Amino acid sequence: MKTIGLINHGCAKNLIDSELMLGMLTAAGYKITLDDNADIVIVNTCSFIHDAEAESVQSILEMANRGKKIIVTGCLPQKHAKDLAKAMPEVSAFLGTADYAKIVDVVKNLEGETVISHINQNPYYVYPESVERQQITMGASSYIKIAEGCDYRCGYCIIPKLRGPYVSRPIENIVKEAKSLAKKGVSEIVLIAQDTTNYGKDIYANPSLPKLLAELNQIDNIEWIRVMYAYPSLMNDDLINAFAKLDKVVKYIDIPLQHSHPEVLKAMQRPAFNYLDLIKKMRDKIEGVALRSTFIVGYPSETKEQFEHLYDFIGQARFDKMGVFEYSKEKNTISYSQKPHIRADVKRRRKDALMKLQQQISLEINKSLIGQKIPSIVETVDSKGEITARTYRDAPEVDGLIYINTKERYIPGDIIVPKVVDANEYDLFGQL
Repeated sequence: MKTIGLINHGCAKNLIDSELMLGMLTAAGYKITLDDNADIVIVNTCSFIHDAEAESVQSILEMANRGKKIIVTGCLPQKHAKDLAKAMPEVSAFLGTADYAKIVDVVKNLEGETVISHINQNPYYVYPESVERQQITMGASSYIKIAEGCDYRCGYCIIPKLRGPYVSRPIENIVKEAKSLAKKGVSEIVLIAQDTTNYGKDIYANPSLPKLLAELNQIDNIEWIRVMYAYPSLMNDDLINAFAKLDKVVKYIDIPLQHSHPEVLKAMQRPAFNYLDLIKKMRDKIEGVALRSTFIVGYPSETKEQFEHLYDFIGQARFDKMGVFEYSKEKNTISYSQKPHIRADVKRRRKDALMKLQQQISLEINKSLIGQKIPSIVETVDSKGEITARTYRDAPEVDGLIYINTKERYIPGDIIVPKVVDANEYDLFGQL
């Protein structure tokens, strides 16, 4: 029986797709390895921006140089279906974003000389509910994909073309998966989708994230429920109240706004309204809420004045966490043909300016936490008893950590309440 290896690129949603493929292969009797001994290597790719593509291509070429049999899956073949087989004759098979369920058949048929390709040009993702994920990252937290695809048409984004329309999973299936994770020792579940706030609109007629959160809130041994990727116009009173009242839903909202100036938002095909009012409402109604957002600088036609509007907005909003991306020109997006495009050096300076501002804001906010006791989830404990944890204000992989020295014994997944004794721009230091 062949041994299967995996290289995963991209976001947490990609990671779940990889784990589902490994689950299918494990059920079929294949041996899975994450070291260099694999006979066949699956490279699950990201193609959101050029840099992500470059990383995926590098992995493919590296595996080819090692003489591995390669299956390329995900966004890269979905985006470049017509050209990739010619450009990469070393690859034995290609699977698109909605074709993961064919992975076992593809592996079985790899012995032939013909390149195998399964790429639906109109992807429609159906979550394989009967498959148990073969998790390659298991710890205190675990992601749950509640939907796939996207019905929005943001000007910079190729995801709807790569992932197809929005498709929600039924509440009962998500709850079942969460209960299974709880039995494995997971304390925090992190709900993800291209847009979590639209959850359920396709199967329940209306967005139903508050209902889903209420059901998940009842699961024993799940301590925290975290929600990522909220869409601003759907952050309504029902959802805000769910965050405020459900005790296991952490008071943390990740709401990518992308810009503040109405004309830039209009060009992006994003909702344009007074985001400061929304931010105030969330902070007023959700005690202790931590807000995270992301922004794009250098979008085609972004003027100096429009950037200054964004700079001033961030100064007023004072996000607890924030990321900034330089606009990346991608084919098959609305913005590709919009003009004028902004020079690379201008984009870089604008990003640096925002990040410098945010570092100052973040340091001030973190320093203000000194003396407070903040619920935190243990991630690792070293041989000396030093704990690396995350407060409820920090999402896994993207936000900061809290470092704690203690003689008491804890294990990953424990919820503790350290006192913050020091802070820098990104991390906290605590004691018990």
